[in-house]
Amino acid sequence: MDKRFFQLFDLSEEQAIVVLDTPHDQVGEADSRYIAASHLVHFPSERAIAALMRAVQQTDPALQNRIVRRKAVETLGRLHATAALPLIHACLHDDDCYLVENAAWAIGEIGTQDPRLLADLAQLLDQPGQTYRVIIHTLAKLNYTPALAQIQRFVTDADPLIASAAITAVCRLTGDYQRMPQVVALLQHANVLARRLSIQDLIDARYYDAIPAIARCPVSLVFRLRGIRLLAEAGLTTGTLSFTQIQPHLEQVLRDHPQDLQLVHAYDQPPSLAFLIRELYETDFGRCYLATQTILEQYADEAPAALLATYADEAHSDYGAHFHVIKLFGWLRHAPAYELLITALHNPQPQFQKSRAAAAIALAELGDPQAIGELHRCLDTPIWDLKYAVLMALDQLGDPSGYAHVNDQDDWIIQAKAQTRLRSTQPTAPAN
Repeated sequence: MDKRFFQLFDLSEEQAIVVLDTPHDQVGEADSRYIAASHLVHFPSERAIAALMRAVQQTDPALQNRIVRRKAVETLGRLHATAALPLIHACLHDDDCYLVENAAWAIGEIGTQDPRLLADLAQLLDQPGQTYRVIIHTLAKLNYTPALAQIQRFVTDADPLIASAAITAVCRLTGDYQRMPQVVALLQHANVLARRLSIQDLIDARYYDAIPAIARCPVSLVFRLRGIRLLAEAGLTTGTLSFTQIQPHLEQVLRDHPQDLQLVHAYDQPPSLAFLIRELYETDFGRCYLATQTILEQYADEAPAALLATYADEAHSDYGAHFHVIKLFGWLRHAPAYELLITALHNPQPQFQKSRAAAAIALAELGDPQAIGELHRCLDTPIWDLKYAVLMALDQLGDPSGYAHVNDQDDWIIQAKAQTRLRSTQPTAPAN
């Protein structure tokens, strides 16, 4: 289990259970039943599962309690709590559509072939006001072919997220890829959620042809890296793909230059630098990438001072803006930012993880060889994307010695890069 975020809530298992068992109207100001239900995901014990099940069975209609029930069901799903399936099954009949949604999702995570449960799940597609996307996804994940006709009704739904899920489900259940280009097209949708979720649908369908389009999709590189990595793992397992087919797209995403993206937004009038700096704080990374590109094209001289100012003011603690500011210092080749980039490279806070890889790429862009030693300090990291970015940076700085730190304990994708690098540097045997 990934425990990098484990210490965000300072609760033991026992403390979390006590808080969760407390009636919602008796919880102290310093406590939160919702946080307790979330935190118990770190304790896959019978005691924790029992406490979460008790929370689901508290049916007080107060909003605070309903929110806790939803979270408790979600956590049971994350814990793959088979013992909770009958209770979660019962939640499919609840009046709270959000609890039903979480129950459908949790069933998919836990897994079941219970025909009664799956039939009840499929029947939700005939009821108004449900979260059809989640229900469709779960039915396809569990390979419930009796729901195929019900799912097919949604392939032309007006909501693109529902239509995408339905198209993907039909593909998974029948092997028919005919409509999958419609899902690929959503990678360029104006709505950032549509872009993110279409990546998930392409993963689920194992639609390998979408990898180049995923690499160009203007969402956070976290979503793109996950999509390419999971498709690569599936394709390599079946022999459909090779690492050399994946590598250029993977490294394009890690480099993350806006010129390599297919941007979906545009400005209707020339923006000011102040406006562009504010755009770096947007949650839609498509807008951040457009701002980054515009800063590079139109404000390269003035931008460093403005970026240093926003870093000192806000971006040092806003992990989204921090990421874009760090990258910009590299693309602008702003040498005075060297120490700031070194700090970002070694930032231990989990929220700033993607800024560490960005700092490695930015340091390579500065071209200062003194960064080589600092980059080597990161080669023992278990974070695969950071280590990969460091190897890319060292390559750019002309230092191939980082590959000596790759071993069979490393992530498979790091090993694959090292092996590809080794093959590329081996001398070619002379012809007879």
